[in-house]
Amino acid sequence: MSLPIACHNDLFGTAGQITPEQLTEIAALGYKSVINNRPDFEGGSEQPANALIQAKAESLGLTYAYLPVVSGSLTPDQVVEMARLLKTMPAPILAFCRSGARSTNLYQLALQVR
Repeated sequence: MSLPIACHNDLFGTAGQITPEQLTEIAALGYKSVINNRPDFEGGSEQPANALIQAKAESLGLTYAYLPVVSGSLTPDQVVEMARLLKTMPAPILAFCRSGARSTNLYQLALQVR
């Protein structure tokens, strides 16, 4: 099934929308935490709901956080929260959104938070 993941470093990667079923592969790849940056149903009813992804992630022993960000509308509070998650969640961490770009941008901004 090979999920396309952009590995930014040994501790963090990003991906486009994932399904609950792909979490088994994500865990097998060694990820310990998952951050969902995509608001529920942004992509319509076909998009898996956060609650379903979270339930599967937690059943596999993954730490999970929901930090939805509207595309093109990152806020300073979301950047600070992402920085906090990066510091407190077990690594490696995988963040996802529609394409991975939003999660990547949020990650880059969070690295600048002291």
